[in-house]
Parts: sequence; C-alpha cells; structure tokens
Amino acid sequence: MRSVSLPFRLRLPIVAAPMFLVSGPALVIAAARAGVIGCFPTPNARPIATLEAWMDEISGTLADAAKAQPRAVIGPWCANLITHSSNARLPDDLALVAKYKPPMLVTALGSPKPAIAVARSYGGLVFADVINLTLARKAVEAGVDGLVLVSAGAGGHTGHLSPFAFLSAVRRFFDGPVILGGGISDGAGVAGAIAAGADLVYMGTRFIVADESLADPAYKDMVAQASADDIIASAGITGTTANWLKASLIANGYDPANMPAAPGRDYDTGTAGTKRWATIWSAGQGVGAISAKEPAATIVDRLEREYLMAMTRVADLAADLRV
Repeated sequence: MRSVSLPFRLRLPIVAAPMFLVSGPALVIAAARAGVIGCFPTPNARPIATLEAWMDEISGTLADAAKAQPRAVIGPWCANLITHSSNARLPDDLALVAKYKPPMLVTALGSPKPAIAVARSYGGLVFADVINLTLARKAVEAGVDGLVLVSAGAGGHTGHLSPFAFLSAVRRFFDGPVILGGGISDGAGVAGAIAAGADLVYMGTRFIVADESLADPAYKDMVAQASADDIIASAGITGTTANWLKASLIANGYDPANMPAAPGRDYDTGTAGTKRWATIWSAGQGVGAISAKEPAATIVDRLEREYLMAMTRVADLAADLRV
C-alpha cells in the first residue's frame, strides 16, 4: 500500500479538528503538546488583532516547548481558512499566515489557490476540506498538498458519503496525504481509517469536552451525555446540512421531527453565524464514545491506548491469516 511521509513527528495520526467557536489557542496548544495536530478556524478570532495575538501565542508557546523538551513529540499547529468570497477578511488572514507560518493550512468553502500561493512561500502544507468527489478533484487540480474528506457523521457542516467509500473513491485518483473525518471518536476508529488508507484522522467532537476548549460548559455536558441517536442532520439552521444535538434544538424552540426548510446559506464569517452556533450546538455521530469532560492530554492518552490495542488486533488477525 502507498505510504505518505509527512514533514513532522506525531504521537498519533490525529488532527484535533477546527471547530467554530470551540477551537482556540489553549486547545490548539494542548493538542500539539500531547503529540497530535491542533487546528483552529481563523473566524474564531475577531477582530484581526485577536487573530494575530492567537497566532503569536500558539507559535511562540510551541516553539518554546520544543526548545525546552527537544526529545518530546510536539505536533504542528494548523490554521483553517474560509476561502469563500463572503470572507472579506481573507487577505488579512493570509497576511498573518505569511507572517506566522503555520505548518499546515486547511481551506474550506472556496478555492484553495490563495492559500497555496502563500504556503508555498514558506514551505507550509495546504489541505482542502471537501465533502464530495467533485470538490476533491477540483482541489487536486488546484494543486493542494492533501485533502480532508469530511464524511457522513461529522459534526458541524457534514458530508454525505460513507468515510470508507469516500476514501476508496479518492484513492483512485489521488495518492497524496488524506485526512479522514466523520464520526471517528475513539482509537479503534483511527486504526480503521489508517488501515483503509488514510494518513490522518480528523477528530472534532471528541475534543469539544476538553478542558481547554472554548465550548460552553453546558455544551460539554450535553456532548458527554449524548449518544448517536441524539444527533440529527438538518439544513434548517444554516442552509447547509449540519449535525446538531437534538437537546440543543429543543432548548432553542425547534422540533427535531419537524425542522424548518433551509434558510439562505450562512458560511459563518460574520455575527449571524455566531448566534446560530453559540446556542444551537453541533456534534458528530461519535458522541457515544465520550463520557466526561477532561484535559486534552488525557483524551490523547486514552486514544493512544485504544489505537494500539486496535492495531495489535489487526496485526494478530493478519498473522493468523498467514499461518
């Protein structure tokens, strides 16, 4: 099977995925210091001076940690950029990217080309967030380094394809690094994705409950108490299909069994989207693997144990087949 070499060391092949109003400097730093990739969406930091402060804090803290612990596995940080035309701040975001040089960028909802031009100037990697094969092919044609396959079951604005079917189809035309996301919340799921041909796994919902996340404490409690049956996919909130916590919809006056027709699309680059995500909460179908609020480092410790157990099981089964 093909193998991709990424230019950084990781403890586990996991990206703590960027989550609107949830991922901030503390979570990015904690994830990276635990040995995985920490990522945040730049729209979380408003105004632009806040984004610069965040990037300065993240890059400086991780650089200091690497110097203080040269043998430690410290993951890279990643900025998630909205490249849709509705994001009037994109040029300012890209100027800060050029200044602080995040090792990874993930683009969403638009062409990755503006980000590619900036990342190439300092050797950063650009991944495009895609939800179908058409978008995946367009991103490859644009020259991205890698793809993020957002599949069915993902929190936030979700995809519609099965993770394994999506990955298999993409591997027919793309041999570069792939991040797979969609309902993966434990180490066994990570092992399955890697065995199927992914290079990294997007894991957002699992980190909502992290002590370092920006999520409301009540949001964290709701995620910890939920199961997959408590998630509903609807375009009735933002105009684009997203996975929502039923209890959150009910608390905001919605009937999960009778959701409204889709409103105009809101790509969450301004205050309108903020209001929707601030009190109506999203989560992926992997919520059942979560039972408590805890530090990001503890989450990664558990994921590592689960991952190693799953990989050992796969190796044992493979050995039995060779007998």
